[in-house]
Amino acid sequence: MAARKAAAKGKAKPAGKAAAKQLELVAVPAAPARRGKAPPAPTKVAKRPGRGAKAQPEPVVVPVPEPEPAPPPVEKERAPRRRATAEQMAAKQREISISEFFTKNRHLLGFDNPSKALLTTIKEAVDNSLDACEEAGIVPEITVEVRDLGFEGRAQGQTEESAPAPQGAPKNVRGSAAGTRLERAGGSGGAVPPDTKSELTKGEGRFVVVVEDNGPGIVKAQVPKIFGKLLYGSKFHRLKQSRGQQGIGISAAAMYGQLTTGQPIRVTSRIGKGKPAHYFEIQIDTRKNNPVVTKDEALDEWHQEHGTRVELEIVANWQQGQRFVNRYVEHTALANPHCTLHYVRPRQEPLSFPRATEELPKEAVEIRPHPHGVELGALMLMAGDSKSHDVKGFLQTAFSRVSATVADEIVQRAGVRGKVRPRDLAEDRELAERLHKAIGETKIMNPPTNCLSPIGDELMKRGLISFLSVIESEGPEENGDSQLDLDSASKKKVPKRGKGKADHSEAPPPQAPEAPKEDGVENIKGHNYFIATVTRPPKVYRGNPFQVEVGLAYGGSWPADKPVELFRFANRVPLLFQRGACGMTEAVVKTDWRNYLLSQPKGSLPVGPMALLVHIASVWVPFTSEAKEAVAHYPEITREIQLAAQECGRKLASHIRKRQHAQYQAERRSIFELYIQEVARSVGKITGRSPDPIRRDFMRLAEKVTEAELKAQDAKLQDMSEKITKRPRRAEQEETE
Repeated sequence: MAARKAAAKGKAKPAGKAAAKQLELVAVPAAPARRGKAPPAPTKVAKRPGRGAKAQPEPVVVPVPEPEPAPPPVEKERAPRRRATAEQMAAKQREISISEFFTKNRHLLGFDNPSKALLTTIKEAVDNSLDACEEAGIVPEITVEVRDLGFEGRAQGQTEESAPAPQGAPKNVRGSAAGTRLERAGGSGGAVPPDTKSELTKGEGRFVVVVEDNGPGIVKAQVPKIFGKLLYGSKFHRLKQSRGQQGIGISAAAMYGQLTTGQPIRVTSRIGKGKPAHYFEIQIDTRKNNPVVTKDEALDEWHQEHGTRVELEIVANWQQGQRFVNRYVEHTALANPHCTLHYVRPRQEPLSFPRATEELPKEAVEIRPHPHGVELGALMLMAGDSKSHDVKGFLQTAFSRVSATVADEIVQRAGVRGKVRPRDLAEDRELAERLHKAIGETKIMNPPTNCLSPIGDELMKRGLISFLSVIESEGPEENGDSQLDLDSASKKKVPKRGKGKADHSEAPPPQAPEAPKEDGVENIKGHNYFIATVTRPPKVYRGNPFQVEVGLAYGGSWPADKPVELFRFANRVPLLFQRGACGMTEAVVKTDWRNYLLSQPKGSLPVGPMALLVHIASVWVPFTSEAKEAVAHYPEITREIQLAAQECGRKLASHIRKRQHAQYQAERRSIFELYIQEVARSVGKITGRSPDPIRRDFMRLAEKVTEAELKAQDAKLQDMSEKITKRPRRAEQEETE
């Protein structure tokens, strides 16, 4: 046993040494760290001592600082993919015709919606007819006809009778005469009996607009270009008053009809008796802005010796647009008293505005541009086109009001030495700038005014009388609407407007027959209207001559508690839209009408029974857009309108004061009359005289007293009016009050 134990002890010792060797730490390489995570921090561990070894201090674990995480790999930015090369983009570019532009932007020409498009179509055709007649020296007679195709189709299905057309004649062209259409009952163009039960088209529908005149006609070769090509005309390059300016209107109306209905514009024209009339059907190639004639025929017989007839089929809204067309027809007759205007409406009686005079307006003469209205670029362009040998000759031949003396002064101011040709001026910008500056510094006479053709005071007055004579007969008596026109006449009785007692309201009737004897008062259909007109002398804005005219009609059937009716005209053309954005409205609003015995809210039109007409005549009217609906706010124009309105206001104030004086005298005398008779009897009994002479003496005394009071009041008001005229209030002062 002892030997076994000793052997076991001997064997155990080497085993302890091996175990001690196994406890030693071996350095092992660290495993690769995972992506995105920091490797664990290594620690130092002390060796475990064997038996019999001295005790050593415990090892201290020292933390190793963690290494910063590696930044993520940066991906390379890719360049954006090119969508097209310059060559590919150049291949897509092409010229845009004016027809394509206005096809997408027809609202710029006044074709915003179907109701407004109806008015614009009629206006453009009528303007062309009036211009052609006046230029040819023909007293115009124009027929405007609107036909509802949907209404006619439904009515023809209900009746067996219809108006047959001659064989082989185009529809609505050959077999209809202006006089025949006006005599047909119903006013619907003669195609529908008036007793039909059909109703007019509600909302949008197809309508035919016909405008016919007795003008000089159009040469056959020019018809397709005039009606089928935008920006083609004879009025753009000349300085002369005319209704049309740009050569867009009637061709734009044809384009609108083609877009909405697909139908071409139909034109019939004859240039003289004994010559054939020509009938065209024309469409517009909007990509090239060129006319496409789809039909061309010669008519041996036509009811007009000379003239033009235009038919357009368009999508319109008669239900909403009728009032605009009615207003346009009224105002056209008002501003053109030399024109006879026939108006044929669907399912209504035809209406005619007879001319108030056989005299044509004064012929406007074409003038050359004024140097103060020419800009630098235009000056260089004109110099390049000039055929003069030197700058002096160029200035005298290209501009108006430039004499030899004025040309010498301009050349000296510009420092032009030697003989300089206009072509050199067009190529040398510095020289052109010096010349342009010298023109602005030189005092030059205003341009001639024979290029203008205003209405005139007398014709404006006749036009107002004719206009009021027609509209007074329209509309029901019981209608109290505020508008006096073809839609609904305001027929308020004059005695009902008075606020006095019954016996005071009965006093004016004996004076009614005497009212027309007063200067400016006209009795129209039993209503007394005071009419005043003013024509200002010509002025200049930006080198363009212009002239302002203002007229008013006060009293009658106009409502006394509503704002006045403002009629705006530019070159005799009514402006019916954008009244608030127009410079004419601004000038009327800034005029202080309280000085002329009318009430006026701040920043608004005056209130009273009055219609106010404002007309501007110019070689180039500054419209705010191509639709020609409002005039720009030029200070020179608004100032002239204010002066004309003030002059009319003084005449109106004088008339109102006279009427107030007469009413005041009647009231005072009525008070005296209540007691004079009794006082005369009592005095007669006391004195023993007859009461009649005493009564007459008292009446003369009453007249002297009231007349003296009225004269003092009248003198005071007249003095105040003169002071206001000499020193009118400015707009800034009115706004601060």
